[in-house]
Order: sequence, then C-alpha cells, then structure tokens
Amino acid sequence: MNRVRDYEQTFARWMGASHGFAFWKGRVALYAILRGLGVGPGDEVILPGYTCVMDVNPIKYVGADPVYVDIEPATFNMNVSLLAEKITPRTKIIIAQHTYGYPCEMDAILKVAADHGVTVIEDCCLALGSKYKGRMVGTFGKAAYFSSQWNKPYTTGLGGMVTTDNPNLAERIEDLRRRHMCRPRAKEVFMLRAQLMVYRSLIYPRTTALAQQFFRYLTRKGLVVGSSSTCEFQPHIPDDFFKAASGVQARSGLRQLSRIEGNLAHRRRMAALYDRLLTERGWPTRGHDPQVADPVMVRYPVRITEKDRALSEAAQAGVELGSWFECPLHPIETPLAPYGYQQGICPEAEKASREVVNLPLHPRAGEKTVRRTVDFITKFTVAR
Repeated sequence: MNRVRDYEQTFARWMGASHGFAFWKGRVALYAILRGLGVGPGDEVILPGYTCVMDVNPIKYVGADPVYVDIEPATFNMNVSLLAEKITPRTKIIIAQHTYGYPCEMDAILKVAADHGVTVIEDCCLALGSKYKGRMVGTFGKAAYFSSQWNKPYTTGLGGMVTTDNPNLAERIEDLRRRHMCRPRAKEVFMLRAQLMVYRSLIYPRTTALAQQFFRYLTRKGLVVGSSSTCEFQPHIPDDFFKAASGVQARSGLRQLSRIEGNLAHRRRMAALYDRLLTERGWPTRGHDPQVADPVMVRYPVRITEKDRALSEAAQAGVELGSWFECPLHPIETPLAPYGYQQGICPEAEKASREVVNLPLHPRAGEKTVRRTVDFITKFTVAR
C-alpha cells in the first residue's frame, strides 16, 4: 500500500491539491465523494444529460436521485442557463462534467450553486490538464474525481482518483476507506497486469477497433477485467463495488505521471492539427473561447449524419473512431427508465448522441494518424 500512497500524493501534488485518494475505478471515486458529503435518500444530484451511466450509478447507490440538465451543443457541457431551474430544496450536489476535455463555465456554475447553497464537485475524467481562465479544472469545486480507465487521458487499465482541499471531506473519505473498502482479488490484479502488458505491446490506432471487439467478447466470458460488468447496468450496488486501487495501478500511474506533460502537449498539438485540417475542408472545429478555456482534449468530437455507417467502415479500414456518447446515459445498452431519464428531456444531448463520433488524440496517434483519420471522416456528411 505504500506504493498506492505514493501515487496518491504524487497525483495530488501535480494537481496542487492537499489530499488524493486512489480507487479501483473512477466511479468508485465519485461514490466516495458522495458518501463523504453525506448524500443519501431524498437528495438530488444535478449532472448533464450527456454522460456515462457509470457516473449515474454512484448517485443511485447512495439512494439519491439524478437530475439531468441539457447540454450546450458546441462544447457538450451542461447548459448553465438551464441550471437554476433544475434546483429544488432537495438539491445537494451539482456535478460539473468537463466533457471531452472542454472546461465547464465554472464561474457561472459556482455562482448558481452559491446562490442556492449547493455544493459543486467536478468530473475531470475526460479533462486532465484542462484549464479555465488559467486555472486547472478540478480545483474549483469541493472535490474532483478522475478516471484512468483504458481510453482516458492516461491509463492504468482501470483506476480512479479523488482530490480535495477540504480537510473534513478528506477525513470522512479516509474513514470510509478504513471501515468499508475491500481489496481487489489476486486474480483481478493478475488479469489487469496482463491486460496492461498486451495494451502496451499491441494496441495502436490501426488495431484499436478490432481489439475493442475482441476485448468485449472476453469481458462477457469473464476472461478479462472489464471496465463495466453486466450488473452495473442496473442501479443496484455490487457487493465488492467499493474497492481499493492495486499496486499494479499505482506503479502504472506513477509511470504515466512522470511523462504527463509530454502527453498533454501532444494532445494539444494533435487537436490543433485537427482544427487546421478540418477547417481546410470546410468542417466546423472546436467550439470553445480560447480567451477563457484551454482544453486538453481526451478525444476530438465531430458531428456527422451517418454515425453508424462511419463506425462500421472505420473498423474495416483500421481507423480508430470512438462512439461515445451513444445515448444520453452511455452506452446504448443502458435501460434509461431505472435511472430517471425520459426521452425528450435533453434534446440537445439526444441529438449529439445520434451525431457525434470522436477522433484519437492519445500519444500513439501521431500526425500520420490524424491526417488519415481526417481523410476518412470527411468522406461522410458533416451534421450542422
């Protein structure tokens, strides 16, 4: 556990935070924050209606109710002009999700929250290193949580982290860990270590699509440690959900943090190249104000009218094309009713789900990959 503690402290220092807590998955990190803040039955938690169901599960696990806010179409973040009307006397938390790496309008969110006495926490799972008005996202709310799952800004296979400067919250999370957290099984750790070795050796942009299909097959067979299990598509907490990070994840995380600045710089360069190449072809590019936001994108989102066909042809062409978010509560298999989502309540999010695919920006996607990806995606019709 000393290695895990070293990882927690190194991550917290890099973020400029007083406390860091590592977990088996990012969703466990959110659960720890909610429990630490005393969120429970009868409370409401506001979040964008363009998210992953694994972000909604922890809300349900503590007995609270999710409340969805539609998104702003350019950045895919919560439309802050709709936020105040969603607040009720039961509202306890607003989750500011920095989608794809775009920073939320934190000044506006914090003002609404302060006006109504509501706590803000930040979902930085897709936004490591992004800045809002020169300040790192993850440093605005009472706490922030991060993910280092396979397709996040850096990967430890699976993994989550909490950062906070609030000593009372940190003490409560530490107490929760001491009293309730379980350890990953030896088999899980062994499988995760093997998967990381395969990932480092074999997963490149041309192989990603086929590898993902094979990985999902192995997950269903229980032969690998998957990001999500079947039971997590229902709002009932699994017995071993509140799980600690392993030494394998900590070692990988420390290695990734030692080269994080190069990773972030690469993402900025490749995103700028997408901007230039797409502009040359008359396609719209990123929708942020560069005077306010400095995003480090986890993926580069574009809108097309033939999403399903593009995904099918990308796999055959060896092009790495992401499909999230496939529905307002990604992935497409999510049963929406148990999570309190009704079709039509977030029309912009539903439109984005039908249109948006995302393009690779990770360190293995260099200039040749970006150019080949642009050549491929611009064969389709841009959605306006």
